[in-house]
Amino acid sequence: MSYLFGLFDSGIGGLTVLKRVIERHGDVSCLYLADTARLPYGQKTPSEIRAIAAENVHWLVSQNVSAILVACNTTNSLAMDVVKKTSGEIPVFGLLNCAAEMISKKKVGVLATSATISSNAYKNHIEASKPGTIVYQQACPSFVPMIEAGLTDTESVRAMAIDYLKPLLEKRVQEIILGCSHYPFLHSLLLELIPKDVRLLDPAIKLSQFLDSYFEPFMPKDESSFSPLRTEFYATSHPDNFAHKVSPYLGFQPNVQEILLQINACFS
Repeated sequence: MSYLFGLFDSGIGGLTVLKRVIERHGDVSCLYLADTARLPYGQKTPSEIRAIAAENVHWLVSQNVSAILVACNTTNSLAMDVVKKTSGEIPVFGLLNCAAEMISKKKVGVLATSATISSNAYKNHIEASKPGTIVYQQACPSFVPMIEAGLTDTESVRAMAIDYLKPLLEKRVQEIILGCSHYPFLHSLLLELIPKDVRLLDPAIKLSQFLDSYFEPFMPKDESSFSPLRTEFYATSHPDNFAHKVSPYLGFQPNVQEILLQINACFS
């Protein structure tokens, strides 16, 4: 049976989720919705994020997807109930519960957007599902704009990372969750800045494993390969700019179609 997976994020962050899925399952058929008209989500109010989530999911449902992968941690934290209600009978896979599944230590740090941190979703979920675990959180409001601008290999981002990591390292956390799908773009940099015995956790790895039941029999793929040739890309604004931004990561420049959603203007 052929499946069509729908992913959505505010921009390029969801590509890190797509990468993990394809690494594990091969070049599966996907629709990728980049809501670039309303980037970034992390600075928006909960009500705005919930309205956006409903609209994005409604569009994916209209495209007859088989399952929805919520490739945005801010949406996971503030609007999963909206996503599940809007998706109806279509299965939904999120990142928040995946992060909790990966934890093996008692002192855990979370790097995430301001909206995700303010929601306390990671802290509440992990401490409830993993009794005895202490969660320390750190908002990183400047990361997403810098990543979207392609400025991941700059002294400015390095200085930001040092500042954001400092409170967590002072608490001697043993694991750090990348609580935003954009942050794996900074994986190498963050590894340089943390002690060797501190683990970085990417929830998308566990999410890709949760999809195993869709592939019977499941056959692990060559994890060095990432070529999303069967992914259709859509953006809510500036599709050519989005195609240019993602081409170094994909290895080719995709054809990105523009869609206009109901609330296509940026919120103030």
